[in-house]
Amino acid sequence: MNLRKIVIAIDGYSACGKSSTAKEVASILGYRYIDSGAMYRAVTFYFMDHHVALTNPKEVARALEQIHISFKVNPKNGTDTFLNGLNVEKEIRKMRVSEMVSQVSTIKHVRTAMVDQQRRMGKERGIVMDGRDIGTVVFPTAELKLFMKADMQVRAFRRQKELLERGQLVDLDDVVENIRQRDEIDTTRAESPLRKADDAVEVDTTHIAFDEQVDEVIRMALARIVVS
Repeated sequence: MNLRKIVIAIDGYSACGKSSTAKEVASILGYRYIDSGAMYRAVTFYFMDHHVALTNPKEVARALEQIHISFKVNPKNGTDTFLNGLNVEKEIRKMRVSEMVSQVSTIKHVRTAMVDQQRRMGKERGIVMDGRDIGTVVFPTAELKLFMKADMQVRAFRRQKELLERGQLVDLDDVVENIRQRDEIDTTRAESPLRKADDAVEVDTTHIAFDEQVDEVIRMALARIVVS
């Protein structure tokens, strides 16, 4: 029995459980987890912190040249996002970044820069990456592609709980509106819009327990990893 390293691409809407599932699957398989959404959040945080004009292509391009993003495993066995050597994990998860990240993600220069970084990160394979365009643009030849979705209210409750765990109390209606706006921007943008790849397996997480969805992904992954 031979084992090969593969690329697992998980796309889908916000708060469907993409990141949680991807992290757990990567941990079980001994793969590297890459949160592409965190990369766009880090860029957004940098742009906001440095007052970069989103409508000025030259200013955006100059700012992107100053941005280096990396990931490190923390003591809790989670993954923290580092921007130019500084841990920005807490900052990039705040609502002020959430409200801007989809807008920043529509910028062509930003997407080109992030896709280049993501492809370099996955060059050695053996990775699980989640985002909006991983199976359609970043790794169109990934051995396993998943597309996750869930009911809007379920997604909003999950996101609200996630924010509360980080010490942020946000009204549920505000969370729903933020998710609706992000869905609209993500699915209609000109650059790499969110869509299901033709060969992706659709997973609706509305009524599935977390352990069940992880087990299902592991089953599908092993079917592609094991080579007779």
